[in-house]
Order: sequence, then structure tokens, then C-alpha cells
Amino acid sequence: MIKKLRIMTPGPTPVPVDVLLEGAKETLYHRNPRFKKMLTSASEGLKKVFKTRGQVFILASSGTGAMETAVANTVSPGDKVITVVGGKFGERWAELCKAYGANMHKIDVEWGDYLRADQIEKALKENPDIKVVFTTLSETSTGVVNDIKAVAEIVKKTKAILVVDAVSGLIAEPLEMDEWGVDIAIAGSQKAFMMPPGLAFVAVNGEKAWKRIEESKSPRYYFDLRAYRDKYTDTPYTGAVNLVYQLNKSLEMIESETLEKVWERHAIFANAMRKGIQALGLELFAKKPGNVLTAVKVPNDIDGLEFLKVCREEYGMVFSGGQAKLKGKIFRVSNLGYVDKLDMISAIVTIEMAMKKMGKDVLIGSGVKAVEESLLEADEK
Repeated sequence: MIKKLRIMTPGPTPVPVDVLLEGAKETLYHRNPRFKKMLTSASEGLKKVFKTRGQVFILASSGTGAMETAVANTVSPGDKVITVVGGKFGERWAELCKAYGANMHKIDVEWGDYLRADQIEKALKENPDIKVVFTTLSETSTGVVNDIKAVAEIVKKTKAILVVDAVSGLIAEPLEMDEWGVDIAIAGSQKAFMMPPGLAFVAVNGEKAWKRIEESKSPRYYFDLRAYRDKYTDTPYTGAVNLVYQLNKSLEMIESETLEKVWERHAIFANAMRKGIQALGLELFAKKPGNVLTAVKVPNDIDGLEFLKVCREEYGMVFSGGQAKLKGKIFRVSNLGYVDKLDMISAIVTIEMAMKKMGKDVLIGSGVKAVEESLLEADEK
């Protein structure tokens, strides 16, 4: 029997054929003027999606490389910093800050819950010598979205700078760097950019951020943002030539749809999936779900890992499982990037059939009906 593989994970995400074909183009010498022109085009396009007039640097790395860049360039050993730990990627901020010798004030948020802005306000009042606040827009491990606009309003009144992990959230969730006052934001290519993994982006907005970067005494070389600034829009090291071709095509597609429409599409799809999940009698995990993915609690009478295996091997549908302490306890359905209405319907159909196959008493068609009705309702608006 034919079985097509469908990826509904929050990274890597599906890649459009037009973007894939860009990667098959001739690999230019990275100092070729044609490639430098491509880098300039990409950098200008990235400013539009970050909503900033600041510089956006393109790194040949995964999103974690961008996270380390942010830490290495803003934290000196002994500096007081805030890390918000509400999931696997909040933990990563804490692990990186520990590696660079920071004096950490952790704000622990229960996994599945979201950050309250007054938690940041309280921590800053109690620790006025905080240098950096590290936060996450979309916590991919839990499906939670945090109110970065409200956090930025608080941080910008202090001497601290705000650094935001927008690796999965950028393009799927609204982020307005300049308007909100976000100092540094990072992202990665394998999410809503609809690209293969391999590129990371670091956006730096304003004098406050650059002052902190200049003051940082942490050792850095490849990830030294001062070197990237001095070469901008070129890169100080070998650029990922073919990935930059793909980036320009992705940015062209996003601009054609418009960023606001892309935000709206992600919101519509996420809302439809949540309604479908609840119609099946399943429970959402996130207390404040975002538009990147839907995190679903695995019913007590279902083996969470076996469920993912059945979805993948029986139906060719790849969802993400829970990470760390959530392994086997939740599954995550992404609607990130190159996903359409029929992908959403296929995803909920798979969940229905896999649950039924594993003995769960679900009403076949109930989830599909809810998803379809939600999508049709959005079409009429």
C-alpha cells in the first residue's frame, strides 16, 4: 500500500518545491559579488519579518547557534541575568548562561503555563543590576506563547536588555522588535521560513543592545557579532551559499502573501486544530496556546510513544512527542510554515484513526467536522 510521509512537526517543517529547487543552483564562491548581492537582499528581507530597522545577521548554524551568539555577546562572567524557564528551550537559555558564567536569577514557570509580565517586573525591582533578560516567544516544547510585548514594556524602562528566542515563533506569531522595544531576537531557517535547517538569524536593535555587546567580556570568535557588524551585509566567514538562495525565495513568498496574512493563516490553522482536538474529547496541554503548534495531553489509557509510532508507520503522519519530562505524556501537532487546509484535515483524521486503532473511544468524524467548520468559518470572515 502506498504511504506518503507528511511532516507536521515544529521543525524541520515541510519545504516548498520552489525553495528546494533554489538549493540546486550553482554554488558560487562566497566572495563573489553576486553572492554578496544575495546576502544584502536576504538581510533587507529579514528586517521586514523581524520588524526592525536594525541589522539582522545570517549565521551558518542551527537556532541554538543563534542562542549561544546572544549569550556570548551580552553576558560577562558574573553578570546578573534573568532566564525564564518554562520548557525545554527556556532551559536552554539557562544552560547557555551557566556555560558563560552568568549569575542567574531563574524564573521557573510550570511547563504548560505562561510567563506573566509582573514576574519580570518583580525580578527586576529586586535585582536592579540585572544586565540581560532572556525570554521565549513560543515555547516549542509546550505549545505556549508568551506576551513579549508586555515584557518589553517593563524591560525597556530599565538598564537591562531584552533577548527573545523567536526560533519557532517568528513569522507564525506577531513580533514587532522596534515598536515593542525588543533589543535582540533570534530565529532559525527550519521553522516558519519553510527552509531546510542550517541558517540562524540574530537581529540587533538599537544602541542599548550594542552598548551591552561592546561591554561583554566573554570569549567569542565565530559568533562575535562585532565581526559580523563590521562586514555587514557580507559575512566574515564562509556563507551558506545555497541556503541563502533558498532564504531569498522563502522571503519572496512571505512578502507575496504579506506577513500579516501569514500571521493570520497560522492563527486560523491553530484555532481549527484546537477545536478538532477538543471535539475528540482530548485535552490541550498549554494554558495559553500559541499559533505554532497544538500540544495535546495523551489520554491515560494510551501509550504516547506507541501512538506516535502508529501515526507514523500506519498513516505516514509525523507528529512530535513530548520532550524531557513530557516524553510520552503529550504529542504536538504543528501548523508551522508550508502547511495548508488539507494538511490540517489530514492531521486530525490521523489522530482520530490512530486513537480508534489503539482502543480509544472517539467518535470518528467529530474532530474532522470541527476542523472543517472552523476553517469554513474563517473563510467567510
